[in-house]
Amino acid sequence: MLHDIAPHIFRNEFSTVTEVRESDYILYYKSNSLLVVKKEDENEIPHKSDLPEFSSIQDAIFLFTLDDKACFLLLECPVVNEDGFVYEEINFFRNYKRREIAWISILGHQLMSWYSSNRFCGNCGSKTTLKTTERAIQCTDCATTLYPKISPAVIVAITCKNKILLASGKNFRSNFYSLIAGYVDIGESLEETVVREVKEEIGIDVKNIRYYKSQPWPFSGSMMIGYWAEADDLQPLRLDENEISEAGWYSRGNLPNHPVNISIAGEMIELFEKNMM
Repeated sequence: MLHDIAPHIFRNEFSTVTEVRESDYILYYKSNSLLVVKKEDENEIPHKSDLPEFSSIQDAIFLFTLDDKACFLLLECPVVNEDGFVYEEINFFRNYKRREIAWISILGHQLMSWYSSNRFCGNCGSKTTLKTTERAIQCTDCATTLYPKISPAVIVAITCKNKILLASGKNFRSNFYSLIAGYVDIGESLEETVVREVKEEIGIDVKNIRYYKSQPWPFSGSMMIGYWAEADDLQPLRLDENEISEAGWYSRGNLPNHPVNISIAGEMIELFEKNMM
C-alpha cells in the first residue's frame, strides 16, 4: 500500500528543530499542487539547497522525517527560478515510482490543509499559533487546542463463495469499481458501521465480519479500516442512487476495472483475485 515504503523509514514524531539542513526537503503547495524540481526522469521535491533564497527556520514548519532528512512545510511561496520548477497535481503521486516520496508529498498536503484552515480559532475567532511542544495549534486568546483531524472510515470486501461484490460510486470515472466504504458515525462501533453502510448503500445484510488491516489515507484525511464480510448473493441489491450508480457480484478472472494495490481497497481485491483471503 502507499504507506508501505520499506526499506525507507518514515517517522512522524514531533521535533523542535532549530535549523534546516541543505539536504532537508522543502514542501510548498499551491492549492492541490506541489512545487517540484524539474527532472528528466521524475520530478523531485526540492531540498533546501535548491532554494537559495530560503534561509530562515522561522519561515518553515517541521512536519516529519524520511530516512535521515527532515521535511518542512512552507506556507508562503518561495522565490524560485521558474525554468527549473513546476507544480504537480497531488494525484500525480499515485503513480510515482519512488513511493516514499509520494507518501511524504501526500501526507504533507494533508498537514498543509490542516494548518491553513485553522489560522483562526473556531471557538472565539482569535488568531491561532503553533504549539512548540507538540504537533498542535492553539488559540492565542481562549487557549483552545486543535490536533490534526483524522476521520475513521470502514471499507469492506463482501464475498460469497467465489464471488466478490464491487460497486461503482456516483463520482467514480466510467467503468471503475471498488469496495463499499463509509465514515464511522457518532456512537457506532466499527463493526456496526460495516453493517449500516452496506445496508444503506446496496441494501443487503452481511455476516462473519472480520478485521483485515488499516491504512492512513491522506487524500481525505481518513483512517481506512478494512474488513472482510460474507453475504448471500441471492439477496436483491437495492442501491442508494445518491451514492452508487452500479453494483454487482464478480468472479475471479472476470473483475472490472478497480483500484491498484497502493490502496487498501486494491490490496483486498487483489487478495480475492489470487484466492488468498
